[in-house]
Parts: sequence; structure tokens; C-alpha cells
Amino acid sequence: MNLRPYFSSSAKVWDDIQWVYGIEEAGYAGWEIVADGNYRLEKPENLEKIKEVIASTQLGITVHAPYGDLNLATLNDPIWRESIRQIEVCIKTAGDLTDRVTIHPGYLSPAGKLLPQKVWELQKEALRRIGKCATEHGVLACLENMISQKEFLCRDAGELMGMAEGIEGIGLTFDFGHANTLGKVPEFLSNIGHANHVHIHDNHGVSDEHLPLGDGTIDWKTVGKTIATRYSGVIVVEGRSVEEAKKSLAVFSKVFV
Repeated sequence: MNLRPYFSSSAKVWDDIQWVYGIEEAGYAGWEIVADGNYRLEKPENLEKIKEVIASTQLGITVHAPYGDLNLATLNDPIWRESIRQIEVCIKTAGDLTDRVTIHPGYLSPAGKLLPQKVWELQKEALRRIGKCATEHGVLACLENMISQKEFLCRDAGELMGMAEGIEGIGLTFDFGHANTLGKVPEFLSNIGHANHVHIHDNHGVSDEHLPLGDGTIDWKTVGKTIATRYSGVIVVEGRSVEEAKKSLAVFSKVFV
């Protein structure tokens, strides 16, 4: 299988863009832009800097849509509509840069816990609207599995796949760091053929630490071998710095073969 390692860092969204050149120097094939902070794509000054970096490197591009304080499953209609709007704005601009945009599902608010079926329906409708926008702009919006925090939707593979099933323009991002916080790495590995995009990072099975590969408890030999035989495409290493990116790439190069 053809696997292409990209790097992404949500810790760098307020930093100057010069750090991105270190990704290519480290040996990565691409950059997943976390579209927040200084990298909000709808801001012309941000987009100009991003395009300058793209033009001066050989880096491929994917995008992670904004997610902070957004909720695609909220019962609060103005917030629900604004959450959808921000993701659609990101997708419209990202369509000129990539064909993959990762999006987060919503979560159960205190009010939402009283109406779980309504929450599910709101999340599905949000995905239908986002999927329509994605299709119009040549993008697959990939819904990502979440961490162990019980309020989040889509923490296991069955719910993630069920949520996205049958919706045009919506794909799946499998995040193995997130899966490890729930002890569900084997479950996601067994369904890897359904993934359209993959995120990897390490932790100790409790919280979303975003450690370099090999610094946590994930069995990367098993993960790497399985993914390499059943998946082809971009794998995004998520980390906090270029130094961590180098450490993770050393592990990736050994086990994702």
C-alpha cells in the first residue's frame, strides 16, 4: 500500500508559519492545516501566507476544520447553525487546497442528554448540510472518532460509521490516538477498510496526550502492519512540535511497512 505521512499540530495555531518549513525538512510528504488561530482559512491574510508556503514547498495538503466551542449536535438552534456555517466556510476555501477535510462530531450538552434521539437527528442533519457543501467544492468531509469523554458522540467505530452512513460528501477519519483512550484500537483496526483518512499519535490509554509515536502504550508494530496492508493514502501524525514530528517519523518509517 502507498502510505504518505503528513504532520499536523493544533499546538501551533497561534505561531508564526515559518515552523511549517520544518515539516518538509524532517521528511514529511504533507501538512494538515488546523484551520484555527492564525490559520483560519476565511481570513485573507492567513490564506495568503499559507499559499506562499505551499507554493515554496512540495508539501501535500489536508485540512482539519475548526472545532473549538462548536457543536453540531446542540439543541441551541443559533449555535447549531453557526457551527455548521463555520465548517462550511472552511470547506469552501479548503476546496482550492485539498480534497480531504476532517470534522469533529458534536457532543451531548446537559440539555441534550435529556433528548438523545433529537441530538442524533441534529447531528445527522448537520452532516447532510456539510456533505452537500463538501460535494459542491470537491471535498470529502471526514467525520472523526472522539476521545473517552462520555459526552462526545462517535467514540466507537460502529457509531462513527452509522452516523456517516449514506450521506453524500461525508467520509471517515480514524484517529488511533483517540481510540486508545477507550481501549478501542483493535476495533478501529478491524474496520480500517472503511477509513478515508487516518490520524495517529500516542498516549497512555487514559487522556488525549498527543505524544510522539512510541511514547505511549499503543502497539505501533501491530497498528502499522495492519494499516499498511489494508489502507492506502494519507496518514497524519499529530504532535506539538517539529522535534516531536521527527521522533514520530522515525517510528513510522519502521513500522508502517
